[in-house]
Amino acid sequence: MSATVQRVTFEGSQGDTLAARFDVPAGTVRATAIFAHCFTCSKDIMAAKRIAGEQAMRGIAVLRFDFTGLGASDGEFANTNFSSNCTDLLRAADWLRDNVEAPSILIGHSLGGAAVLGVAGDIAEVRALATIGAPADAEHVAHNFHADLETIERDGSAEVTLAGRKFSIQKQFLDDIRGQNLSDRIGAMKKALMVLHSPLDDTVDIENAATIFKAAKHPKSFISLDKADHLLTGAEDAAYAAEIIAAWASRFIARETVAASDEHAAIRVAETGGGKFQNYVIAGRHRMFADEPKDVGGLDSGPSPYDFLSVSLAACTSMTLRIYAAFKKLEVGTIAVEVAHDKVHAKDCQDCAEELRDRPGKIDRFERRITVAGDIDEALEAKLLEIADKCPVHRTLEAGAAVVTHVAGE
Repeated sequence: MSATVQRVTFEGSQGDTLAARFDVPAGTVRATAIFAHCFTCSKDIMAAKRIAGEQAMRGIAVLRFDFTGLGASDGEFANTNFSSNCTDLLRAADWLRDNVEAPSILIGHSLGGAAVLGVAGDIAEVRALATIGAPADAEHVAHNFHADLETIERDGSAEVTLAGRKFSIQKQFLDDIRGQNLSDRIGAMKKALMVLHSPLDDTVDIENAATIFKAAKHPKSFISLDKADHLLTGAEDAAYAAEIIAAWASRFIARETVAASDEHAAIRVAETGGGKFQNYVIAGRHRMFADEPKDVGGLDSGPSPYDFLSVSLAACTSMTLRIYAAFKKLEVGTIAVEVAHDKVHAKDCQDCAEELRDRPGKIDRFERRITVAGDIDEALEAKLLEIADKCPVHRTLEAGAAVVTHVAGE
């Protein structure tokens, strides 16, 4: 299953616009997830791309974003801290809940892993989370600028160099991370947990993984990343972590049985904010996208409205023919139905009903082609054509329908 990557934005913890990428499966969305990047990193590092892409290949849509003041997001990094990062995560969950569906999976890398551990208990819909090279406490990041700690404490701030880039670290950042207690949150979150860590990680020691694992309740799993470095810069290491997380997460996203009263609830279609036309479709227990082709400004991430209409006619026709064949105990092979839609000038539609040809302008024309595996005689062919016209969707299209519309506020 291929995926599309969309640019989206949402408001962060301090009111700034946060930049995000939304990796969306080409087919049915089984679940949504959030990826939280490492300290001073971005949503676009190799590990983030590979992990999000692998989840999307398995039907999990992933929102990865830049924390406030980092990457392409607005805001001042100097004014952020661990608590604001956690709130950014909650805002990301809100965006998914409002535009697609609430996240059921959280994935965090390094300090991003500590952040997802910190907020997992606050997102009721989350069922599982995975951490990669995560510290057991937020204060661990202070080791990155230990040489400047005295300056920060004395002067209230200092400019430190991290991964070749300069960042301003304020005393409020130190005070915030010192006030965190992840162990209690881990023990109380009641979510499935996978801890991935490299024994050779020289940024966050492997003992952190042991501490996190011990604090968590079952179900919990540990995966050694063997010779990987902290940032998973090796393509094979990033791919391995991505595959493991995707396979493991699939165990916790099986759709719960829809209550009988909900099975025939109204179809809900809402804009996602991705692209010009993309909408998220909720039909009972099913999830999918509606969109338009790229040549008319869409993302081509799902069928168009007329595609869905053609699907309805084709599916209804196939099902109606199967019901008839079963009722008559006919030995009919596999039935396939193709439907092509077009708008044509009514006067030019020679195979249309006479009343349609008399209409001015253009009309919608659906051309249906039925294929039945095996040999059928002329009598059965004629009967199948007759039965196909009795398909309920066919009748609705020919007879027309009343559409009653209401407009309401949120």
